[in-house]
Amino acid sequence: MSELRSKVINLYKHLIYLGREYPGLNGPEKFRKQIREAFVKNKDESDPKRIMALVAQGRYLAKEVEALYSLKKYRSMKQRYE
Repeated sequence: MSELRSKVINLYKHLIYLGREYPGLNGPEKFRKQIREAFVKNKDESDPKRIMALVAQGRYLAKEVEALYSLKKYRSMKQRYE
């Protein structure tokens, strides 16, 4: 169980780290609030299979946010060098 707990904590830290650069007027605060609400909503989950499914969903979200950042970076570079 401690193995799952460490995975969940690492995922939370990673998502909070990724949220620092989230675009929008109140992007970082809004993203952080949504992540926190999602983790608090599922804090009482005890089924290991369900926890692993939620961790997989969180990893997918992290990959999507990273893709958003790389796309943003690519677009800004394209605008500069056209």
